[in-house]
Amino acid sequence: MLHPYLEQQPWPQSDDEHSHNPDGDYSETLHSSAADSAAPAPAAIDRRVKLLHVSFNQDYGCFATGTDGGFRIYNCDPFREIFRRDFDCNGGIGSVEMLFRCNILALVGGGDAPQYPVNKVMIWDDHQSRCIGELSFRSEVRGVRLRRDRIVVVLEQKIFVYNFADLKLLHQIETIANPKGLCAVSQVAGSFVLVCPGLQKGQVRVEHYASKRTKFILAHDSRIACFTLSQDGNFLATASSKGTLIRIFNTHDGSLLQEVRRGADRAEIYSLAFSPTAQWLAVSSDKDTVHVFSLKVNLGSVGSESSNSPPDSNTAVNTSIPSLSFIKGVLPKYFSSEWSVAQFRLPEGSQYIAAFGHQKNTVVILGLDGSFYRCKFDPATGGEMAQLEYHNFLKPEEAF
Repeated sequence: MLHPYLEQQPWPQSDDEHSHNPDGDYSETLHSSAADSAAPAPAAIDRRVKLLHVSFNQDYGCFATGTDGGFRIYNCDPFREIFRRDFDCNGGIGSVEMLFRCNILALVGGGDAPQYPVNKVMIWDDHQSRCIGELSFRSEVRGVRLRRDRIVVVLEQKIFVYNFADLKLLHQIETIANPKGLCAVSQVAGSFVLVCPGLQKGQVRVEHYASKRTKFILAHDSRIACFTLSQDGNFLATASSKGTLIRIFNTHDGSLLQEVRRGADRAEIYSLAFSPTAQWLAVSSDKDTVHVFSLKVNLGSVGSESSNSPPDSNTAVNTSIPSLSFIKGVLPKYFSSEWSVAQFRLPEGSQYIAAFGHQKNTVVILGLDGSFYRCKFDPATGGEMAQLEYHNFLKPEEAF
């Protein structure tokens, strides 16, 4: 029986055993015995929880946290904790990847006392409260991405793509050093797009699996620090280690569609997120600010050479400076930059990620200090966003 909040997803029968250990940098085994993995304790131990990881699911409707004792899943709208799993031995979970709202999760150990080895991806079935499969590697797992049909595992300099149904290896990619585990995948069925760092500084690699095409884009002069894909995989937003400019590309032809400016000072970009229609882009950084930018990408001409024409939108704000356009060649590029429509200031001392909420013109912000913010921006006037809601998701009673 599936939990009532979960969507039923296709998954191989749990009593089918599959093993595969070819030569190379990987090996994996789908286990059928519950004894192979420790079940979580039935009740949480009341203690100070250390947060190791926080991430949204694929449609930003939920988010997952890894702690030094287990993992937790939350609903964004309305905000509430859906469930938690605290392990008997208080083992740490350094990464939790959800698959929309279904009962299948990908877990990687983390913290001072990892629940699982850091070189393994454990496929957890919450319906059975146990691991039903694992993928083992020779080096530490830096990231995991899930689609309904694929599992993508990111190592320091390699990426592996597996078929979800039988854990068969489909593709492996070599990358430049990628300690952050940067990787993004599209979520539209039948159109699988994967983006990862290339083999050169500032380069991204775009894999279009449906058309069997690979596109390399030299996005920045300096190291790639963050990127994200639109849900359909047509648009890519990138930021470099400088963190001043964010660039939006057409993934089909690699053309630069738009460039927006976060600020003048160097910054570390923590997250980038498109709105569902790719009309807006949210950016969080170590400047303790979330910015929302208006995008002018032409949704109707993806893949063509005419993608630079602006969309017909009556709500998008033009954040460039028309009055200075005639002296663009004289003044530094800074003065003609496109700036954010809206901003939200956050308390100092934490790392935040942001995404668009399911309510119109709302942004959800998660902090590694346990903070949950929902705020609203005005697409016509812009400016400071209004805070609608706050919770400490490690201590849900602390809300206002």
